[in-house]
Amino acid sequence: MAHPKHKISKARRDKRRTHDTVALPTLATCSNCGATIRYHHVCPECGYYRGRQIIEKAAN
Repeated sequence: MAHPKHKISKARRDKRRTHDTVALPTLATCSNCGATIRYHHVCPECGYYRGRQIIEKAAN
């Protein structure tokens, strides 16, 4: 099994890890009710996706 010959400094280690963060999801507004939704997902408030009703939601 291979072993490192020299210690990797914290700066070098952290430079390698700069791209490892989790990106925030892209958000949009629902064209039907105006709620904030994730792209390519059915609106949890009204059940619409791309102008069509996908899920039947009970009226409050």
